[in-house]
Amino acid sequence: MNKKEIEVFFSPEDNCSGAIIKIISQATKKIDICVFTITDDNISRAIKKASDSGVKIKIITDNDKAYDKGSDIYLLAKEGIDVVVDVENQWMHHKFAIFDGKTVLSGSYNWTRSAGRQNENIIIINNSDVALRFEREFFKLWKEFQKNFL
Repeated sequence: MNKKEIEVFFSPEDNCSGAIIKIISQATKKIDICVFTITDDNISRAIKKASDSGVKIKIITDNDKAYDKGSDIYLLAKEGIDVVVDVENQWMHHKFAIFDGKTVLSGSYNWTRSAGRQNENIIIINNSDVALRFEREFFKLWKEFQKNFL
């Protein structure tokens, strides 16, 4: 990834999934992911590959969506990736990830196969102050849901 402070992608015209996979592959220490669901097998493979290379990965996701047909959440948990689910009545609808504590990916884009065919977006922000703000939210939710490991 280049060193632009902000990058913006729109689907279906931009390759949002490719941008997500690229930034996952560039992480060297840790990735904290907070997403509604993951059903895009290419993204899931990139997460697994990063984990296999020593990147520490944590995922927070929605408990109801984890059971959906095509969900890769249980597969990722079975592969040894730390996954927790919310237990709230409303959906955990965030879509963000923090990479190595300095880069944030966020937007409306669900990490699903169908999102690339819809009007969705992601923004990548290379700013450690912004990353810290997202980390605080991530760990607030992690603490709240940590008893709900898969």
